[in-house]
Amino acid sequence: MVLLRRMIGEALRRRRKDQHRTLREVSSAARVSLGYLSEVERGQKEASSELLAAICEALGVRLADLLREVSEDLELAELAVGAGVGGATVVVPARPTVVNRAA
Repeated sequence: MVLLRRMIGEALRRRRKDQHRTLREVSSAARVSLGYLSEVERGQKEASSELLAAICEALGVRLADLLREVSEDLELAELAVGAGVGGATVVVPARPTVVNRAA
């Protein structure tokens, strides 16, 4: 089964790591507890739209861009499930590192 909260968490973690930032740095900038952000990134908590917006702002990422990325990954995962690939877990290939040229 494909879990949206896991895919969102993976996308957030990927963005944070691409920026070489720690959980502590992003949680402080987003005004979210470090533990909660960690749980969101691991797909254990489902973040509200307000929380996602705050995390995206802290990362300098547009929420629409993050959701578009997740949507594309979700489509690939659903196609893989529909094709009978894998069992209960679907692995979506890692995206290339995104360079933030605005910084």
